[in-house]
Amino acid sequence: MKKSKIYTRTGDLGETGLVSGNRTLKSDLRIDLYGELDELNSRLGFSASLLASELEFQPVVDFLHHIQSAIFDLGSNLACEVEHRATYKLPQISDEFVGDIELEIDKLDADLDPLKNFILPGGTSLAASVHLCRTNARTVERKLIHYHDLSREELPLNSIRFLNRLSDYLFVLARFVNKIKKVDEIPWRSRK
Repeated sequence: MKKSKIYTRTGDLGETGLVSGNRTLKSDLRIDLYGELDELNSRLGFSASLLASELEFQPVVDFLHHIQSAIFDLGSNLACEVEHRATYKLPQISDEFVGDIELEIDKLDADLDPLKNFILPGGTSLAASVHLCRTNARTVERKLIHYHDLSREELPLNSIRFLNRLSDYLFVLARFVNKIKKVDEIPWRSRK
């Protein structure tokens, strides 16, 4: 099998290709949106690699890999105009997968103390890396909604639900990591 080149030179003038083959500017909101998804996926990969060094987090790492694949699925849909998505049979985020995220949230949350006030993001470096993923997921969610508001393009199936649930999962996961590592959460206190 012939190896493909990493560089194509087709983007040297500030354009990129969509799944359909159509070209668009790299400054297009669509490109910015799935670029943010790529950043989120990279942050999740970093967190997963940190968590993988701890045996007790292996089930979490496995689930994060499923999430990363779903992010690729969502990105492929956003990289394709809605009228071409069926032609390319792009994978969708299912109701079942959103349900799986909810089950994981419930499972992790069952081991946590109830929240009595807001907490500061942080704790262990592992938990802090997960909090960075959480805030990045919220950024992607806002940009997805902004893109929809401006373009009126039909969004990929379950995309908003997925991102909303993902940030909830990451919040609970960061708390769970701190609990397993026996690091107390830092409560928010107003500086008035």
